[in-house]
Amino acid sequence: MKIGLYYGSETGNSEMLCEDMEAELGADYDCHILSLADVEPATLAKETFYIFVTSTYGNGDLPSTALPFEEAMQAQKPDLSGVRFAIFGLGDQVFSETFNHGSLKLSQMLLDAKAEMVGERGLHDASGFDMPEDVALPWVNGIMEHLEAAKAA
Repeated sequence: MKIGLYYGSETGNSEMLCEDMEAELGADYDCHILSLADVEPATLAKETFYIFVTSTYGNGDLPSTALPFEEAMQAQKPDLSGVRFAIFGLGDQVFSETFNHGSLKLSQMLLDAKAEMVGERGLHDASGFDMPEDVALPWVNGIMEHLEAAKAA
């Protein structure tokens, strides 16, 4: 199975987390990593499973590397029927009113374009004691187990 690990980031944490996920999944799946700045929404393929990792910036917005993707989604309004994805958000509960709103906003954009979300949105809180990979790797393994079980059924 092809896995697209796509990130939106201000400081590089989302990209590093995608690298951790690739290291975790790469032996069993054909993974590739891209910045959302380099992704055209209309090119999202049904044959690939997408894992989006994004932080939240400012007042609950997407980070700068995700803005071109957001703008393209708004302008193109692509039909992403048949595209499946999971999403993991990086946030900080110190900003409780906008905690992980970047991942919420991105997931809603994809759902509005008729893409199908697999599993629950994964969330990391920078105010906690866990490192992002300590939360994200069990989460992504659970997502992959869910996909494999659905394929076997």
